[in-house]
Amino acid sequence: MKILFTGGGTGGHIIPIISIVREIRLLYPIEDLELMYVGPRDAFSMMLLRGEGIEIRSVLAGKIRRYWDWKSILQNIFDVLIKIPIGIIQACWHVFWWAPDVVFSKGGYGSFPVVFAAWMMQVPIFLHESDVSPGLANRIISKFALEIFVSFPKTEYFHPQKSIIVGNPIRRSLLEGSTQEAKKKFNLSGEKPILFIMGGSQGAQRINDVILAALPDLVQEFELIHQTGEFNFNAVKAEADVVLESKYKKYYHPVPFLREQDLRDVYAAADLIVARSGSGTIFEIAAVGKPSILIPLSESAQNHQYKNAYAYAAHGAAIVLEEANFLPHFFLERLRYLFSDPEILEKMRQAAKRFAMPKSGQIIAAYLLDYVMT
Repeated sequence: MKILFTGGGTGGHIIPIISIVREIRLLYPIEDLELMYVGPRDAFSMMLLRGEGIEIRSVLAGKIRRYWDWKSILQNIFDVLIKIPIGIIQACWHVFWWAPDVVFSKGGYGSFPVVFAAWMMQVPIFLHESDVSPGLANRIISKFALEIFVSFPKTEYFHPQKSIIVGNPIRRSLLEGSTQEAKKKFNLSGEKPILFIMGGSQGAQRINDVILAALPDLVQEFELIHQTGEFNFNAVKAEADVVLESKYKKYYHPVPFLREQDLRDVYAAADLIVARSGSGTIFEIAAVGKPSILIPLSESAQNHQYKNAYAYAAHGAAIVLEEANFLPHFFLERLRYLFSDPEILEKMRQAAKRFAMPKSGQIIAAYLLDYVMT
């Protein structure tokens, strides 16, 4: 049995694939199972996939940029005339020689060459869409897919009869965190409510700037675990050391990036999470049943983070702060409001749990296996 995965090359595409791969191996622990990933070369993604023992092949992938200046126009011409055709030829080679039984696409422009090659060779294709508003690549890819797994009930563009609502796959291990382990790892005092600030891979600097501006006030009422992003960590830590009084430094815990085994413990310990509103983040927060404040990335494609955030907040599980309103004093007041009444936070926790779909990866894995074996 051979299953080929493809995706756009970012963590948002790769982590759900890892979740599905783990579920497939649990459901089908047989030696004849072969799994391959074909997509654009990305060092971080390759590291994650190799850690799961997945065979990897890379292809060129072009991108259509919809912001119009001379540089983007020239890049679009180069990508359409050179990169995309070469990527399709490379993908045809891999698909032909490896001969998968089925292709699962997590979407994104990086998956187009593989999906197109699979379609030409009549390999069945399944697509997963993370966001409320699909990007251009997924709108095109959806034409080739037999079925489309969607995360949100009111996903735009796709025909309902072709869509299956499953949520966004998360790693099952994230549900197994320990508050006690988090206290040991991060030397948490436990004296105040714990905030987990997730900078994200994009737009982390803007979140970091607001947190640093509010930090002297925040640490008087809260204890913070702050994921700053790899590139921002040293600068954030240095500034925090300057603005914080010595007696409050024990309440601030900056980290560049959290590995899976650490992230699950932080999720368990957090009383509230502040994060961007990518679909993967939202479904992880929901699965662990935590209240959240979501800050949509203003320049996200199709404004998908804005739509994701409000679709989730409509269930009562989160508060949305758009970047224009994400100001130090306003942010602090929203936190004080939420923590002023334990009932508010409890209602948000329950709403998050009702929204959660923690078996998404298992459902998709079972669907793929059933299709191949029937």
